[in-house]
Amino acid sequence: MTTISDTNAKNKLIFGHPPGLFVLFFTEMWERFSYYGMRALLVLYMSQYLLATPATQATVFGLAGLQHSLESLFGPLSAQALASQIYGLYTGLVYFTPFFGGMLADQWLGQRKTVLLGGVLMAAGHFLMMLESCFLAALLLLILGNGCFKPNISTQVGSLYPLDDPRRDGAFTIFYMGINLGAFFSPLVCGTLGQLYGWHYGFAAAGLGMLSGLLVFWSGRKYLHIASQPVSYQVQPLPEAAPLSRQQWFTIAGLLVLAVLNILFWAVYEQQGNSIQLFVEYHTRRTLWGWEMPSSWYQALNPAMIMVLAPWLDNYWRHQALRGTALSSISKMAVGAVLLGLGFLVMVVAVSGVDPALKISFVWLFVATLIMTLGELYLSPVGLSLVCKAAPPKLVGMSMGMWFLSAFFGNYLAGYLGSFYERMARDEFFLLMTGLGGITGLAIFALRPLLERAVGRG
Repeated sequence: MTTISDTNAKNKLIFGHPPGLFVLFFTEMWERFSYYGMRALLVLYMSQYLLATPATQATVFGLAGLQHSLESLFGPLSAQALASQIYGLYTGLVYFTPFFGGMLADQWLGQRKTVLLGGVLMAAGHFLMMLESCFLAALLLLILGNGCFKPNISTQVGSLYPLDDPRRDGAFTIFYMGINLGAFFSPLVCGTLGQLYGWHYGFAAAGLGMLSGLLVFWSGRKYLHIASQPVSYQVQPLPEAAPLSRQQWFTIAGLLVLAVLNILFWAVYEQQGNSIQLFVEYHTRRTLWGWEMPSSWYQALNPAMIMVLAPWLDNYWRHQALRGTALSSISKMAVGAVLLGLGFLVMVVAVSGVDPALKISFVWLFVATLIMTLGELYLSPVGLSLVCKAAPPKLVGMSMGMWFLSAFFGNYLAGYLGSFYERMARDEFFLLMTGLGGITGLAIFALRPLLERAVGRG
């Protein structure tokens, strides 16, 4: 039963936004704490311990079969290459399953129950990571849980606002800050525990973070203006049953083109948790006044920059809108991809002509990550907002799932590309990433007029 006090609470604004936004903010913050805490350790854990010797590999149920399958396709894999492939499969599949998680919510469980199911599965997966023999089973639970959780938490942000509300882009930027607040603290907590005290302590901390997110979501459910039942159970389904118009099909086609181009963006971007993480571990000076920073702390740099830059960028975009000089959503995404490529160009300059046995200054990583972070802010939250705004109402969940599906291919491609890290010269590898980012941005710019006709300027 909804009381008058509940209604007043729902209608009260916090910093100009409904309180439900901040329920989702903290829920996603803790979920991302768990995800990025585990991810900060994943490549290091596999390459330095789990896959380092045949004895430890033999303890993992199902690993021999997976390795045989991968090597039948790609040839013999070193510990680093195998770790990169598994990293790509894992980070890819966590973006593959949201397509089906959106369908599950739209047709059967509803968004709220699907989010709760996803959180429970992910918490179980993080705690199961503490058992070496269950490593692949734990990854499977995390993949399935993320599939339930991810599209339905993001879609709920859009459901808090009317379609033409100018606060929507800002809301997704604030929501994105929640993601990165969790991502900032997780390497500092989980990374430190895992690298200095034992891998399993880091994984346990990630599990506790996911349980905290579930508690926040359940406690603040009254502030979420969403349908707790699936679409097919709603009282008036007739408007939703109408066939898609020609323009709506055109819109879906435009979103599909953007999703395809998004693949290359994520293939380059996700090197931060893969090849660049290894570069920081072995080829970067991290000592300050005699103290050596754990290499996993590098992964706190990107989210820290987002928390600093996101409010400034949101304010900058608002001023552009008032002056009538705002870039369209498509143009912002193109700029984001180009900036990502430029970030890797900094790495090319950093390693060119440097003896591979020598370590470079961490300052180079700082500058490169700063540029990549700006690129991420121009593309990722804007893309999420665009999908929510442009997708036909009855296909919002599936459209969001399609967007994350493109990240599946991008993340797997990141793992495949990362397997070349040991086999290529460092400047050649980073130059390849530069080219892929730049090509993606130029392609979006070239298709901008057609894409804006399909999905709008945003």
